[in-house]
Amino acid sequence: MRHVILMIAAVSAIPVMTIHATEQPLAPKVLVIGHRGASALRPEHTLASYGKAIADGADFIEPDLVMTKDGVMVARHENEIGGTTDVASHPEFAARKTTKVVDGHAVTGWFTEDFTLAELKTLRARERLPQLRSTQYDGEFQIPTLDEIIDFVAAESAVVGRPVGIIPEIKHGSYFQKLGLPMEDKLLAVLAAHSYTRTAPVEIQSFEIANLKYLRSKLGAKHGDAHANIRLLQLLGDAHEQPYDVSVAGGKLDYAQMMTPDGLRAIAAYADAIGPNVRAIIPLQADGALGKPSALVHDAHQAGLELHPYTFRPENYFLAKNFWQGSDPHRFNQAGSVAEISAYLDAGIDAFFTDDPALGREAVDRRR
Repeated sequence: MRHVILMIAAVSAIPVMTIHATEQPLAPKVLVIGHRGASALRPEHTLASYGKAIADGADFIEPDLVMTKDGVMVARHENEIGGTTDVASHPEFAARKTTKVVDGHAVTGWFTEDFTLAELKTLRARERLPQLRSTQYDGEFQIPTLDEIIDFVAAESAVVGRPVGIIPEIKHGSYFQKLGLPMEDKLLAVLAAHSYTRTAPVEIQSFEIANLKYLRSKLGAKHGDAHANIRLLQLLGDAHEQPYDVSVAGGKLDYAQMMTPDGLRAIAAYADAIGPNVRAIIPLQADGALGKPSALVHDAHQAGLELHPYTFRPENYFLAKNFWQGSDPHRFNQAGSVAEISAYLDAGIDAFFTDDPALGREAVDRRR
């Protein structure tokens, strides 16, 4: 309700942008995905963040998965945890600060694979973007395991009286496989071990290709009866980038090629949906305003793929310029975020990741 009241007063100040829909979504309804939970409002990848997302109407919550030293899947956006926990304030872990090469990039900090689960449980989550978002919840919440997340979502689903899906991302799959900590089979085993995830909607996502193809071979044919509740999402990075498993193998395929009609048909052989950056669907103009939709929605739908783009965020800083309110990039702009999401709904997307699911829910429900 807090969003609705403020938005009614402010929406008239937001420029209206008309984009004529060229595609209807393939999905029966457009789904709202709580990106790392409700990460605009609570520290990301905490049970509090996931709980807020569910309470605010998210259809799915997203745990990014990384591995601990003792082989447990936990929720962190990256395996480097210096920016999202209080690890730097723990003198007992000071010596573990190091530099590693992760997916071809040198990263300095503390890494989950150097900690046991018991050690990680002594840490507390912090806001990743303190320059933009409230730090009032810093120090309150633990790092959750995937098992804990599934149990939590099952309980919250019973409370709200509707199924809540889980959309886990395998982070740095090749990296962890090289460390002897592969996630793919472990993820399937955890999902199978919980009665909730044997029937609730699950969508496994990755920026890599080989692990999704492997999962398809384990799950069987798309929409197969045995695992009908589990779908696969091929994430797509910037056009000039490559999936890391392709890069490390010396391949030439990049995300730009994967977004061509031929590339999309190849993805459709093993995945159910693609997850591009929102700007690959409607790019920004030189002045920072939204331009015209690209052909990506049409081409993906023609290949039989849904589109689940990432990420809508409510601060001016992340919005297209024509949806800003005022000139402060830090401003939390609820009406602008709803208006921007609505433009992408007009373009025909099937689901979307948002840092504030209440605003995503408002945009979807208003469209109905």
